[in-house]
Amino acid sequence: MVKFSAYSLMISSFTPLHSVTLKNHRRFSINIPYNYSTKARTISSYTQNAQIHTEDAMVARRYLPPLFSVAPMMEWTDNHYRTLARLISKHAWLYTEMLAAETIVYQKGNLDRFLAYSPEQHPIVLQIGGNNLENLAKATELANAYHYDEINFNCGCPSPKVAGHGCFGVRLMLDPKFVGEAMSVIAANTNVPVSVKCRIGVDDHDSYNELCDFIYKVSSLSPTRHFIIHSRKALLNGISPADNRRIPPLKYEYYYALLRDFPDLKFTINGGINSVVEVNAALREGAHGVMVGRAAYNYPWQTLGHVDTAIYGQPSSGLTRRKILERYQEYGDSVLGRNGSNRPNVREVAKVGNFPLLNLFYSEPGNSLWKRKADSAFQHCTTMKSFFEETLVAIPDSVLDSPIAGVPSGHEDLFANVQGLLPPPYNVREQEAVYA
Repeated sequence: MVKFSAYSLMISSFTPLHSVTLKNHRRFSINIPYNYSTKARTISSYTQNAQIHTEDAMVARRYLPPLFSVAPMMEWTDNHYRTLARLISKHAWLYTEMLAAETIVYQKGNLDRFLAYSPEQHPIVLQIGGNNLENLAKATELANAYHYDEINFNCGCPSPKVAGHGCFGVRLMLDPKFVGEAMSVIAANTNVPVSVKCRIGVDDHDSYNELCDFIYKVSSLSPTRHFIIHSRKALLNGISPADNRRIPPLKYEYYYALLRDFPDLKFTINGGINSVVEVNAALREGAHGVMVGRAAYNYPWQTLGHVDTAIYGQPSSGLTRRKILERYQEYGDSVLGRNGSNRPNVREVAKVGNFPLLNLFYSEPGNSLWKRKADSAFQHCTTMKSFFEETLVAIPDSVLDSPIAGVPSGHEDLFANVQGLLPPPYNVREQEAVYA
């Protein structure tokens, strides 16, 4: 039987962040009411407000920049997954699942279930979605007590439940004026930076100029200075979210053209980037930051394990998978049954967004046996300690105790030819862009 060595982290260190008292809470300098409607304002006034908002937020930021972030994904980047991710990487920026503003507003008496997290998860970004200004304002206000490091607005989800019946997500790219209003409302009710995650287009609205119109209008009408760009357009003709990540072609040249045409803004690239080698290739080409999705979920050790050293240049911590699981056991046993009715249970905590914990030993000796033992243990184990004691006998000590090593794989030339593909520079039509 594999036994954990002594570990000093106390369960109390996973106290939800809402228990920390908010001090010196400051709002964005303009007070926009819930029924706010955009009026004609000069670009310079919005730029000034954006600078104030950004400077106020940066005073309190104590983290390395978001060179690497883990993409938000429904039913994946939950509290359990983010805990595991943070145990592997100290510096990767983490995003919550998208939370609808209505969920936050209507669950006002049960917010810990949706918004609470442990302090170790910083830096962490809350992603919200919605199309009602009043609810977006109220949701942002309610989230303040949880001290997220940034608020991100979802303008990129192509799911029929969101972009179809919900009429938000990526569909909002067709209404940049509303997105500008929404971002102003969100910024007015928080004292942390705000950002937008979007695609490069929607259906036939997929030209580079249309993407630039969206960026220009939103940044001119609000304090938004950071955009996360998924370098595919979205198709809203009934294809699945999975197909929307596969069928529309990647156009990295659109992203790099945005860097050229909007030098006063920050852009993070997303889509089709699957290793730290490819992250570094994007950064060498000039990307401000890179967001990685499924590789960080499906192969957490191989991907996140290299982030701190290969992306942030930090010395190796010597972290091993045994140490990670020791700490995850402490976390897991502290949250079992917290929501009542035996929820979450061992299966929910161990599966961590369906797969990542069980993929911690991907391609290693004993991996298949570990998964089979896990499926059996889910039937009767009532603590994470008993779950690990029963299942980790499948993994050799040499695997459990080896730190991350080797050179990660990936396409070093993924962006080699992108500069030769850039579309012509964007020529903004100021009056139409701001006041349309």
